[in-house]
Amino acid sequence: MLNEGRSLWESIGTPRVPGRLYGTRAVIALTDLAHASSLGGQLEALRGRSVVLLLKDQLTAALTMIELDGVVRRMVLCTPDLAPKHLPGVMRGAAADVCVVDAAAADAAGLDPTHCVVARPQLRNGIDGRRRSQASEWILLTSGTTGAPKLVQHTLASLTSAFAGQPRPVADTIVWSTFYDIRRYGGLQILLRAVHGGSLLLSDPAESVGDFLARAAAAGVTHISGTPSHWRRALMSGAVATIAPRYVRLSGEIADQAVLDGLRAAYPSATVGHAFASTEAGVAFEVRDGSAGFPATLIGAGGPVQLRVAEDTLQVRSAGAAQCYLGDGAEPLRGADGYVDTGDRVEQRAGRYYFIGRRGGVINVGGLKVHPEEVEAVINAHPWVRMSLVKARRNAITGSVVAADVVLAEELSGMGARPGVETLTRELTDSCRRALAAHKVPAMIRIVPALELSAAGKLVRPVA
Repeated sequence: MLNEGRSLWESIGTPRVPGRLYGTRAVIALTDLAHASSLGGQLEALRGRSVVLLLKDQLTAALTMIELDGVVRRMVLCTPDLAPKHLPGVMRGAAADVCVVDAAAADAAGLDPTHCVVARPQLRNGIDGRRRSQASEWILLTSGTTGAPKLVQHTLASLTSAFAGQPRPVADTIVWSTFYDIRRYGGLQILLRAVHGGSLLLSDPAESVGDFLARAAAAGVTHISGTPSHWRRALMSGAVATIAPRYVRLSGEIADQAVLDGLRAAYPSATVGHAFASTEAGVAFEVRDGSAGFPATLIGAGGPVQLRVAEDTLQVRSAGAAQCYLGDGAEPLRGADGYVDTGDRVEQRAGRYYFIGRRGGVINVGGLKVHPEEVEAVINAHPWVRMSLVKARRNAITGSVVAADVVLAEELSGMGARPGVETLTRELTDSCRRALAAHKVPAMIRIVPALELSAAGKLVRPVA
């Protein structure tokens, strides 16, 4: 069982059927790490050091994280989309002097090979016995307002607090998968759960949704996670019936009622849960009742995770929160009382809190505020809409007006032919007028073939 006194590789144990990591080109049994390594005999050279993981391949990254925990003083999980210009700042902030790379990452970053250790997605024998020497710091990157990433310090204990103490399942009964990259908080949570008990099928950014779900089906995936935008794309792909999971998880964005209903229809036998979590605050809660938002009874309820709403913003205090930001001049991550301000605005309606958007993401329409996510939830509720993006459009009178880009379904079972664009646009406008204040109603609705997702699986929103 994962806990503060054990490293990640010590926690693997020897279940009846060993857990596995499924990459696109190889499958690794976790128990093989007892006597083999992906680091080519360089593990001891990294002991006690602050190390940056700069790896393109997810399987290699997973193996390296498992091996280095309890050995290095600090490891920095760089996401594959980290701009090379930001790498020197990341290394300075983490006081790191060595990078663990694969061939693709080393070539792309132009690194000095004398400061690199090469890892590979194959294990080589030669480890006589592993030795834990310290509790390693886990450093995750998150976006900063200047474009340079912030360095967020966690421990294995804080990263696993959401499931600490839970019974360890037999490894052959649970096969996890995730649309996320495991270097991001949401994906790392799934990797750690898989190590706790189960196997993990890793995604590949180069493959289509259909190909990913086909691999998931072949591996017998039972538990799978992603952002609401990931799941909207999956629902649009027509490939969701490829898998039959027991558990479906959403996190990273607001889960509106439309996407929850879509997943309930696609997987009627599965538990569908949407979790609130962030890199800084950790996992705050998970809701499994099929409804958007969360029960108001969670606020002020006490327990290991404490929630409050201050100035309409959700704040979290728990053992799962990160310790601090690293680097010179880094701002405080927690308040003096230990709460992390998530920046996510909520409002209470009929005994339930609903997320309405990020504090800094509002559209200003003549001095009145509009949260894009609130408008998107109304648009997404239309049966022919698969996903939408609401944004500001310049206006000479009010400064900005609301505009929306909308992706439509090609066909719907039992719904006949899709109505014309003019008809659907009028219906969407009417829906917004019924549900929203006048200044929130889109002045323009544009039908588009697709919407861009970030590397984190979230809608790419215009920078204000």
